[in-house]
Amino acid sequence: MALVDALCHEHQRFAGVPRIVSLVPSLTELICDLGLADCLVGRTGFCVHPREVLRSVAKVGGTKDVKLDEVRRLAPTHLIADIDENRREAVEEMMAFVPHVVVVHPQTVDDNLALYALLGGIFGRDRESAQLADEFSAARRHLAAVSTTLPREAVLYPIWREPWMTVRRDTYIAAMLAAAGWDTLPEQAAARFPEFAWDAPWLAGVARVLLPSEPYAFTDHHLAEVGMLAQRPVTRIDGEMVSWYGSRAIRGLRYLAELRGQLA
Repeated sequence: MALVDALCHEHQRFAGVPRIVSLVPSLTELICDLGLADCLVGRTGFCVHPREVLRSVAKVGGTKDVKLDEVRRLAPTHLIADIDENRREAVEEMMAFVPHVVVVHPQTVDDNLALYALLGGIFGRDRESAQLADEFSAARRHLAAVSTTLPREAVLYPIWREPWMTVRRDTYIAAMLAAAGWDTLPEQAAARFPEFAWDAPWLAGVARVLLPSEPYAFTDHHLAEVGMLAQRPVTRIDGEMVSWYGSRAIRGLRYLAELRGQLA
C-alpha cells in the first residue's frame, strides 16, 4: 500500500533509526504508542502525553511558533505536522532541511485508520498500528451501538471566548461528535472555526452546549456564564477526547459512548 500523506507526498518505509520531531500533540502521543518514543527527539510545549516519557524530549516552541533553529539543531530525519495545527510557511521552510516531512489532515473519525497505517508503515510499526486499528474499530462499533439507540441532538461546541468561536461540520471535532449523535451548529459557515454571537438565529436550534476543556480552558465560572447566555443545558466535556486524533481517538470514542449514555 502506498504511504501517501495529506499533501499527496508519497513516503517510503524508513530503513534506519529515525529522529522524529513532532509538531502535533496527538501525533506525539501516537508516535509513543507505536513504540517510537526513543526515536522522538523534539516536540512542542503542547505535546504533554505521555507526560513521563516526554520530560526528556526537547521542546521546539509551540504548534504555531516553532523555533526553526532548534529543529535544525536536532537534525531530525522526519518532521510530523498537521495542516490545521501548524503554520504552512514554517513547515515549508523546514522542508528545506528536514529530509522527510509528513503532513496529515484527519477530518473524519475513520481517517484515524489511515493515520495508523501511514505512520506505522513509514516507521516499520505494522504490528503496533494493526493493534491500534483493531482497538479503534471495536470502540467505533461500541459508540455506534450506543448512539443509534438515542435521538440525535443539535449542539453548540465553543472552542474560544472573546471572540466566541465554534467548529464547522467538516472538522474532525464535529465528526467525532456526530459519531456520538451530536450534530454541531451552525450547519454551514465560511470559516472552519467561525466566530458567533449569542443572538445568532441558528442558536434557536441548539439543544445542548458542550463546553470543552481545550483549546480554551473553560472553567466552572464559564459554565454558569454560558448557561445564562445560551439558556440551554451546558455540559463540560474533555476536549482532548474530542479533538485529539491518533491513538487518543480510541479512548475518545469510549469516552463519548459513556458520556452520551449518561446524559440520555
